[in-house]
Amino acid sequence: MELPFPSALAHRAQLALAGLALIGGGGCSTGRSVPPQPTTSTQTAAPAPAPRDPFEGADLSPKPPVEPRSPTDEQSRFILPAGYRMEPILTEPAIQQPATISFDGNGRMFVLELRTYMLDADARDQLAPVSRISRWEDRDNDGMYESHSVFVDSLVFPRFATPYGANAILTMESNSNDVWKFTDTNGDGTADTKELFTTNFGRLANVEHLQSSLFWAMDNWLYSTVNAFRVRATPTGVIREATGFNGAQWGASQDDDGKVWFQGGASGVPSYFQFPIAYGNFAIPDQYAPGFDEIFGAPMRIADMQGGMTVVRMPDGSLSRATAGSGSNVYRGGRLPADLLGDYFYGEVVGRVVRRVRPVKTDGITQIRNVYQPDKSEFIRSADPLFRPVEIKTAPDGSMYVVDMYHGIIQESQWTPKGSYLRAKVEQYKLDRIVGLGRIWRLTHDANPRDTTRPRMLDETPLELVRHLSHPNGWWRDMAQQLLVLRQDRSVVPALQAIARRDTIPVARMHALWTLEGLGVLDAAFVREQMSDANPRMRMHAMRASETLYKSGDTSLAADYRRLTRDPDADVVIQALLTMNTLRVRDATTTVRAAVAANNARGVQLVGTQILTPPPGAGGRNLTAAQRAMLDRGATVYKEMCSQCHGETGLGTPAGPGQTIAPALAGSPRVTGHPDYIVRTLLQGLTGPIDGKTYAGQIMVSQAQQSDDWISAVASYVRNSMTNQASFVSSEQVTAIRTATRARTTPWTYQELSSSVPMLMHVQSSWKASASHNTESAVRAFGTAGWSTVVSQLAGMWFQFELPEPVMLSEIQFQSAAGGRPTTPPVPARFPRGYRIQVSLDGTTWSDPVAEGQGTGQSMVIAFRPVSAKLVRITQTASVENGPPWAMQQIQLYAIRGPQR
Repeated sequence: MELPFPSALAHRAQLALAGLALIGGGGCSTGRSVPPQPTTSTQTAAPAPAPRDPFEGADLSPKPPVEPRSPTDEQSRFILPAGYRMEPILTEPAIQQPATISFDGNGRMFVLELRTYMLDADARDQLAPVSRISRWEDRDNDGMYESHSVFVDSLVFPRFATPYGANAILTMESNSNDVWKFTDTNGDGTADTKELFTTNFGRLANVEHLQSSLFWAMDNWLYSTVNAFRVRATPTGVIREATGFNGAQWGASQDDDGKVWFQGGASGVPSYFQFPIAYGNFAIPDQYAPGFDEIFGAPMRIADMQGGMTVVRMPDGSLSRATAGSGSNVYRGGRLPADLLGDYFYGEVVGRVVRRVRPVKTDGITQIRNVYQPDKSEFIRSADPLFRPVEIKTAPDGSMYVVDMYHGIIQESQWTPKGSYLRAKVEQYKLDRIVGLGRIWRLTHDANPRDTTRPRMLDETPLELVRHLSHPNGWWRDMAQQLLVLRQDRSVVPALQAIARRDTIPVARMHALWTLEGLGVLDAAFVREQMSDANPRMRMHAMRASETLYKSGDTSLAADYRRLTRDPDADVVIQALLTMNTLRVRDATTTVRAAVAANNARGVQLVGTQILTPPPGAGGRNLTAAQRAMLDRGATVYKEMCSQCHGETGLGTPAGPGQTIAPALAGSPRVTGHPDYIVRTLLQGLTGPIDGKTYAGQIMVSQAQQSDDWISAVASYVRNSMTNQASFVSSEQVTAIRTATRARTTPWTYQELSSSVPMLMHVQSSWKASASHNTESAVRAFGTAGWSTVVSQLAGMWFQFELPEPVMLSEIQFQSAAGGRPTTPPVPARFPRGYRIQVSLDGTTWSDPVAEGQGTGQSMVIAFRPVSAKLVRITQTASVENGPPWAMQQIQLYAIRGPQR
């Protein structure tokens, strides 16, 4: 949420509306359903009511500045339960402003260093390309990380550092749309190759509101915060599926059952954790214990809370209500006391505490409780006001690591404007001067030392990796599974099947089952065997893993799901309901209704009722009335004409063993790619194999006799249902494609179609740009930072870019957001009111216009007949007196790979 703060008075009036958080946690509250609770002071039995004005009762008199302490001095200021120890294992100046850590298969630690975060109260140079991901190694095995390299340098506020196989990570930058894989191919500790992993992953926003924490879960899908979808790599490309909203901003972890727990930012509490997010959102009214959002930190005295005195506990000046959650971790390490296993830990960075949360499940519903609330305390507290626990992780040695940014300001500049309460506190204590520091701590317990076994999984054989699936530390199990899936070595299948069937350790059986799924070797007989297992957890996991088979066409599994809705275990019944609902199993509504009538377990009642009366929204998104109407029309068309071949759920209608009548549409990267693919298929038809696979139906017949509205509706429906999520297709787009392909009278082959559909060109550093105005910023138009003319748009203004080599360019897309904070009246969108596009091969001779028109809104798509182009010039053809400037950001170019037919 962005609010205008024209004056301190206005800010006071609006301050309570804004949230508060760490990186990825400010702004509007997300995922919070904790009702207000009475404030309880650690020092007074009956505290005074909280003031309404954030400045009311504030002490803003001159104070000595807060000074940073040495790691040893900070260590002495931790307040821990008996027997626990915090020791520094990596500190400044070796690292600066660490935000997250991760470990590869050999236990080397990647540290994401946000070196530009809040260098002053105005976020000076926050998006400068100077952040990095460093890699650290404890070569002498003394527990300290002494050897390092800079794995990736010169990054713009990177969002995550996710190990992905041997010597490789996935990461992306702020205000970017692409996730990249960086690999060190020569073993020198620095990545030397950069490959695109997936795109359409990001957004333009305040750095606290961007996606983060890319996390490989037990189900072999990658999840991130903010995004309402998940992705995974397949032999034919990275696919995605829509999920529910996770309400998270900085932090994701999983428990022993592979359920991902997401951490809220501004809410200050865990966001979504009730069921796997892949099944959508379910509202549970009392999933937080009463008073859960009360924070019990050590006395801070300085009262530097963005909410002002309304959220300060007096007289100790500490935070009273959770407001800035970060860096979650379900402890699964095995080296800390056993009663920590399965508990959830996260940092409250404004409260300067690490919270310990106990999940308690009853009748299929989980309620979470602060373990130390009866004592009005927290798991880890600090008397040092610079303690900022931004990340918690279970480490390979079985201990728990706490990433401490050790920073003066922990709220982004949007929440520290001049005239605000927090700005006054920052200046009062000189918090803006404390930058460039950071510590990583190891939490241990006197009863059990850390595990000194050094991981060497990157060098081990597949069979050696299989043995780690039984390891007592969940990190080892997760990493072994990931590496086995990435290697795709099926020689271990018999060993995995043996573990899944007979191992005495339930978690090992689950990992073995999901590794089989990731290797693509599950079959219906095997999962049916597990769906009848005596252990209800295995029955649940077998159902979840079987969904891959169902999506591939084995709808006979629906009978097993129906049977399991009558299971004696409430959790199994809930899973069956979730699976049937997500897969859109035939007669699912009737089955769910019967389960609700027969089973009084609270979880079954809540989940079943909400499935029968779903909340508004499709594919995890809010849709306009026009979009909903289009989806309804498309759904009718699909069910009447398409489902017979493609299946009711888009998984393909079975046509014998291992074959379907037509290809699956659910989760298809072709269907959700450029709209040309599906529109051309509908208009001219498609015949022959697809990616080498044949189908019983042989041919998709042309639907050219249908109207453009008809085709746009069914195309939009297929692209936005059945787990798909992509842009809608307008009737105008269909008209343009119909016109461009009118000469085509025979069905496409897949090779012809794929070579004629525009393909997204990914931005390269070799691309050049210039402009008639503000030319020094022109190249920023390719990213989300953007370019503008600065002054009102006038006819004759131009923007030009140059590619290294000519391409067959066919489409240009860009955004023209208003930018900045909202104003009254609103600033008009800065799209060009008129445009002309010309191309050139040498910069001297320019073509006639390949496209001309008027801008129509913030998002612009300009398509034209494919033309060979090396340089492209967009000229403004309209003037707007005293109007907005012309601006562009996120320019995307589409080119074709072959001739048009």
